[in-house]
Amino acid sequence: LLVRVKKKRTISRTLAAVVVSPSSHTHTHTHTHPMASKEEEEDDNNKTKIQCAPSSNLNVGFPHFPTAKEMYTHLRSITKPGGGEFVVRNFVGVIEDISPDASLVETELFPRGALEYYTKKNMGWDYSQEEADMWQLAERGGAQGDYREGMQKKIANVIDCLKTEPLSKRAVIPIPFNSEGSQQVDWKDQGQNKCCRELHLYLEDGKLKCTGIVRMQNANIYVKNIHFFATLLDYVAKELGVELGEYTHWITNLCHDRTATSC
Repeated sequence: LLVRVKKKRTISRTLAAVVVSPSSHTHTHTHTHPMASKEEEEDDNNKTKIQCAPSSNLNVGFPHFPTAKEMYTHLRSITKPGGGEFVVRNFVGVIEDISPDASLVETELFPRGALEYYTKKNMGWDYSQEEADMWQLAERGGAQGDYREGMQKKIANVIDCLKTEPLSKRAVIPIPFNSEGSQQVDWKDQGQNKCCRELHLYLEDGKLKCTGIVRMQNANIYVKNIHFFATLLDYVAKELGVELGEYTHWITNLCHDRTATSC
């Protein structure tokens, strides 16, 4: 199976990642096309001007997908032949447009209402009991896919991190062990064995980018995860005042559905 791999520059043309202030000795230049409208020029001026450290992102060597929908189709296709216990190991792919709208992929198991409910729940936002009664189903994932606890604090932490030190490699959202340390690890505890382990956020090419590390991905549950990740990243990008860049999805264990043992 051939998947398009997009060629791109691996070396950033920009320098050191600091937010530029009028008194800084480092300068950035915003180039506006002569024919650009006044609105476009104002929008460009309102964006946070940042410079990012020279980088070589090796994700250029992995399959690139325009949106989450194309990646979903691919994940389903490469896991379908074996199904059941069949596992695809160490899948890595890049989604170029990780915006929430582009990442809303409706399926029979996950219509729009279900996706929006689970995203609100995992973001730590308010939801109604009526929504929970309507959309919460065991088939859509249980405690392993519940990332709600402490999520608002985790999001606030990465925002503070990248605002305070844009060069930081510590803008991480850890998912498991919300209420106890990792020394209490128990493979039998589903709630402890979260499917997503960490989201690593970083500034590159003047944009917010992310790499997600996933222990276990059921291809049919992917659409729930990716809509949540996209919403979270869009929220952080807006808080930082930067554009949203690509997302790299790393899966250690990939199965077709939840019929596999000990997902």
